[in-house]
Amino acid sequence: MRTTVGIIGAGPAGLLLARLLHNAGIDSVVLESRDRAYVEHRQRAGILEQGTVDVLREAGAGQRMDREGLRHDGIELRYARKRHRVDFPALTGGRSVMVYAQTEVCKDLIALQLAGGGPLLFEAEALAVEGADTDSPRVRFRHQGREDVLECDYVVGCDGFWGVARKAIPAELTQVFERAYPFGWLGILADVPPSHDELVYARHDRGFALLSMRSPAVSRLYLQVPEGTDAGSWGDEEIWDELERRFETADDWRLERGPITQKSVTPMRSYVHEPMRYGRLFLAGDAAHIVPPTGAKGLNLAVGDVVTFARALTHQKEKGSAELLDAYSATCLHRVWQAERFSYDMTTLLHRAPDATPFEDRLQLARLERIAGSRAAETDLAEAYTGFAFGDGSVPGRS
Repeated sequence: MRTTVGIIGAGPAGLLLARLLHNAGIDSVVLESRDRAYVEHRQRAGILEQGTVDVLREAGAGQRMDREGLRHDGIELRYARKRHRVDFPALTGGRSVMVYAQTEVCKDLIALQLAGGGPLLFEAEALAVEGADTDSPRVRFRHQGREDVLECDYVVGCDGFWGVARKAIPAELTQVFERAYPFGWLGILADVPPSHDELVYARHDRGFALLSMRSPAVSRLYLQVPEGTDAGSWGDEEIWDELERRFETADDWRLERGPITQKSVTPMRSYVHEPMRYGRLFLAGDAAHIVPPTGAKGLNLAVGDVVTFARALTHQKEKGSAELLDAYSATCLHRVWQAERFSYDMTTLLHRAPDATPFEDRLQLARLERIAGSRAAETDLAEAYTGFAFGDGSVPGRS
């Protein structure tokens, strides 16, 4: 089997890349180790930056998102029983975010790919990337009980932190930057309408809490818990009681309770692998970087990566210049590190460390008061939350 771009992984990054390349007239093959049902039901966060929303629309994958997604024009910060709303459009020149689950993004992109895109092979496990430093890289994979080889001009690894793509880069050429946090998020899905129409980020002496949503009828909420916590060790009423404590305000706001349908614990870490390119192998998404979920940046960073690659390959096709491909790693890493910085800032702003001192507690409150009292500080948060630009803002395959 041969193609121009071999894409490992059918998460939102790999699927969107296939769509962008298709629109630009560049063929690709997507290899996904899991079956279609797993990919379409894999639960992940779903806060889409303005740039991600624009890219999905321009790529032809935004119709259902625009019907069913929830546009949010701000977030609420809570601390010391106070409430402060950050108004995104007023601070960013009109930008906002969209609540639309990653699972739904994948469903939309899979439908488009199967209807008119290049091959999308489910249950096709990538075993290794070979010859990445040559003009003819190959992906060795297993599909339908036998091994096969996908010969490519380029390989893009969208296969996550545990995938095979990154392993093809010699260790002596790489640098890894990482930080593990001593806490995680206990997340729940509950069949109850959200208690607020926008996301609520709460800093409390007992720990962080987040009120989010999946739909007008389903709430998604999180509690900061110690690292290594077992989700099953928390009873339903215990969770609701703790959420009420951490969201407490000085007014008459109330948290609505409902049946909890899912519990899980998400670890918190920051990770960056440099470089993001080796020869004709390019890394995208979690294969190259991970952020704590506080800043809602993971999916959006992956979108930025594949937009950068698709634009660079389209530039080479149309202009005969590899300039943008050669700059891929540096271009992506500039945006990645800004997102890492913002995610770290949000995490340390709102979470209470296990060994936090009274001095550090007061610093957190001072930082929150600065955001609430300074338009410049508030604008910095709003600009970062709604998203960092994808270079020149163009989308491959669209004029």
